[in-house]
Amino acid sequence: MAVAAAVAAEPTLPVASVARRLGVAPSTLRTWDRRYGVGPSRHTGGRHRRYGPADIGRLELMQRALLSGASTAEAARYALARMPKCAPAESARPAPAPPPTMALRVDTPDGAVVLPAEEPADGAGLGPSRFARRLSAAALAMDVHTVQRLLAEAIAAEGVLVTWEEIVEPVLAALARRDRVGAAGVEVEHMLAECVLAALVRATPVPAEPRNRRPVLLGCVPEERNGLPLYALAAGLAERRLLAQLFGSPMPADTLAVAVRRSLPAAVVLWAARPGADPRLFTRLARGRQRSRLFACGSGWDAATLPAKVELLGDLPAAVDRLEYVLLGHP
Repeated sequence: MAVAAAVAAEPTLPVASVARRLGVAPSTLRTWDRRYGVGPSRHTGGRHRRYGPADIGRLELMQRALLSGASTAEAARYALARMPKCAPAESARPAPAPPPTMALRVDTPDGAVVLPAEEPADGAGLGPSRFARRLSAAALAMDVHTVQRLLAEAIAAEGVLVTWEEIVEPVLAALARRDRVGAAGVEVEHMLAECVLAALVRATPVPAEPRNRRPVLLGCVPEERNGLPLYALAAGLAERRLLAQLFGSPMPADTLAVAVRRSLPAAVVLWAARPGADPRLFTRLARGRQRSRLFACGSGWDAATLPAKVELLGDLPAAVDRLEYVLLGHP
């Protein structure tokens, strides 16, 4: 009786408050409750059911599993197994959530996945991993408003490059895995990519007084299909007041060469994520009187085949650091 009374005395939240906390739509929580049984553990007075601390912890575990590639049904089973529901008359309370430092394992159609430990809730904000979980849940629910809000909040709190490296890229990769096993539609990836593009464009203001006289030209190789990382790179340069000229859509090699000759950039960065990028493109860009520093960026380049004067950049934060140093000689 004492245990039941203590459980009943716990603070509870309505569905709208829980939805805002988790970054999903209220209708999504109702659907999860109806289909998978991950709603409130007990009925309370009044017309609407309310979520207790254990119910919210169970939903957060479900979000972690979703982010790592589990289907919605698998994520719900995983959360219920880790934190089973207990009726008020039972002698035991629901199992507590695993400590933040504990890494968890979940089985998905794509194999076993180890979920990283959560960041401690220290009151200093969500942190990248929590932003990523909420962004993934909002994307899977096709909740465009929440996706846009989370992206704006993440960029404001963490900066463009951390948001890209630790939030956006992991979520996009997880959604791609889900799509390959048929657990998520391609429409989810497209929606999220469009929202990310809009957020990156908003985070790329034109510097009032750029620190570089001549721009950095950013372009894709002709066969590249995903220029989204270039927008993140341009936004990272803008954060340091470095002017960039961005061609996010791939152009034919001749058109790209003309753009380089006419814009007289201080540096040219060519992005390639698909393997087998043709290094001969740099030879065409180097013709003429203008001498720009040439850089390759992305996993599609083979360092061994690049011309001697072409430098291969690392990840986007390292690329911004290197370009800043090359252009200015100092950070």
